[in-house]
Amino acid sequence: MNGSMISVSIVTYNTDLEELKKCFNSLKNSIVDKIYVVDNSSQSYIKEFCSKNAKVVYIASPNVGYGAAHNKAIRMALESGSKYHLVLNSDVFFEPDALDKLVDYMNNNEDVAQVQPNIVYPNGEMQYTCRLLPTPANLIFRRFLPKRMVEGLNYRYQLIMFDHKTELNVPYHQGSFMFFRLECFTKVGLFDERFFMYPEDIDITRRMHKYYRTMFWPGVTVVHAHRAASYKSKRMLKIHMWNMIKYFTKWGWIFDKERKEWNKQLLNELNYNS
Repeated sequence: MNGSMISVSIVTYNTDLEELKKCFNSLKNSIVDKIYVVDNSSQSYIKEFCSKNAKVVYIASPNVGYGAAHNKAIRMALESGSKYHLVLNSDVFFEPDALDKLVDYMNNNEDVAQVQPNIVYPNGEMQYTCRLLPTPANLIFRRFLPKRMVEGLNYRYQLIMFDHKTELNVPYHQGSFMFFRLECFTKVGLFDERFFMYPEDIDITRRMHKYYRTMFWPGVTVVHAHRAASYKSKRMLKIHMWNMIKYFTKWGWIFDKERKEWNKQLLNELNYNS
């Protein structure tokens, strides 16, 4: 692996310690150099827990949002000399050797800036985390559309027709597990901090995708205990909706040339024309 070291960032907010422990156990690999825990809740119990792990750098923070918190860690990682950086949710776990496989993949594909593995629910069911760039109908209007219409939109948007058995260059990776070539941030920039939560993963992937390949790679599988908070909390729904409005205001509601071109190209690769 040519001595390729990994830094990791995890954003916590009143996070359960058993969840965090399980996540830390996944990172018990000699190629993990630093684990940055950015605690948006500044909780003493999280700080104390992190102090027991020599690789962990605990960063107390006001609640600045998901992307902005990860940026605190990425800036430190850029100065550390790590080659790769993993943006990781605390509710994700996997076998530690998964990281070796991802590093090998990246070392063998120098034009790849970002890779996402197979992501499944705890029961083994597939999570469709690699997607088309969304339209407003995919992310906002579907809340109010008939179920039959939503199912049709989701089939296309979530690439459900894709068997997830081969690698694929996709413009949107969901943010629970994002494995980056660290140097690419110097060209593309960090997470856009105007987004408090939710579309920052779409935004960073499409910005990487403009200059590099952003790959789904099925050689590794990780488990994500996905909470879907915005479907359970009115407050989180409001945050989700407001930040999606910001996203479409930035990239275009109706007219988004990159979205149109990249989505068409990807669907053609999958021989899906409906």
